[in-house]
Amino acid sequence: MAPHDLPPPPSWTIPNFVLKVEDLSHPGVSIFFDCVRPKEALTLAVEASYAWLYTPITAPTHVKTITLVLRPFNGVAYTSGTHETKEINFSLDWIKSSEARAQDEILGVLVHEVVHCYQYNAKDTCPGGLIEGIADFVRLHAGFAPPHWRPRAEEKWDAGYDATAYFLDWIEKRCGEGTIRKLNGSMKDSRYRVELFEEVTGESVSSLYTLYREHLKTGKISRA
Repeated sequence: MAPHDLPPPPSWTIPNFVLKVEDLSHPGVSIFFDCVRPKEALTLAVEASYAWLYTPITAPTHVKTITLVLRPFNGVAYTSGTHETKEINFSLDWIKSSEARAQDEILGVLVHEVVHCYQYNAKDTCPGGLIEGIADFVRLHAGFAPPHWRPRAEEKWDAGYDATAYFLDWIEKRCGEGTIRKLNGSMKDSRYRVELFEEVTGESVSSLYTLYREHLKTGKISRA
């Protein structure tokens, strides 16, 4: 998918951005600032989240501030916060280790984490694998899939991250553009039920995953 292959941007509500850097001497800091402009990068991530999960009518506006904290730690990134204020912690160690393709990796991680600021989670009952899969689905469609990502069949459909992202992408292709947007919307006001997939697509998630596994063997997408 081409980078930034998004629909024409409507007038989305962009929150206030705050940047904190805990260790200016860390080599990851100079890599970060050499590769991206923080405000533009975070704006791109917000717009990607809106474009693939919402419409101008349904887009949530509750997030008032997103704080990006750059600091050294093991791992990649994580997001926390309240309904109105979100904080993304991004590892300077990871940025340094990704120096060879730092710009795409930085933007991809920011897209993934900003999705967590906006996506619905069925009142905190959505399986973690689906939460992470939706975030990587948006990253995939924003054009920031790392080179090692490949569609693959794990034992469970909600294994998470890129594995689930490609499954969701296949559902989007099979059932039509906006299907994952509808799935996300179905988790706004109710607790998670596996039947949500059937209500959105007309097919159970187990049936869809069986078809997906067959697709990975044959390369054919049967339309719903």
